[in-house]
Amino acid sequence: MKKLVVLTGAGVSAESGIATFRDAGGLWEGYRVEDVATPEAWQRDPALVLDFYNQRRKKALEVLPNRGHEILAELEQQFEVTIITQNVDNLHERAGSSHVIHLHGSLFESRSSLNPKLIYPILGWQLNMGDKCERGSQLRP
Repeated sequence: MKKLVVLTGAGVSAESGIATFRDAGGLWEGYRVEDVATPEAWQRDPALVLDFYNQRRKKALEVLPNRGHEILAELEQQFEVTIITQNVDNLHERAGSSHVIHLHGSLFESRSSLNPKLIYPILGWQLNMGDKCERGSQLRP
């Protein structure tokens, strides 16, 4: 079977209603990246960081994969497809793609705040202060 590698970014999920980060009206207009998407932001205000990502997860669960996501999944009938995406949503997977690499991580995974090698799925959309891994450390996006 022939192999196919597809690179995707914000445009494919924007079609489903996910706001992009850099466009006019995008997510970075309401937040400074330094305030919600850095280790320093987590140290300074973990509640803000959790809320920012909770809202992203909630929105991602409210929308559906679009035809672009579906077509990429359908290509698996003819090719061994690997999707490399900048997107943190799970719309490729929900459309049926089976091999997706998320360059910037996933909204639906959390990590131990003390050991980033400990990764846990997030079921639903909320991750809260007090949600801890089995080793007792706070989970973070």
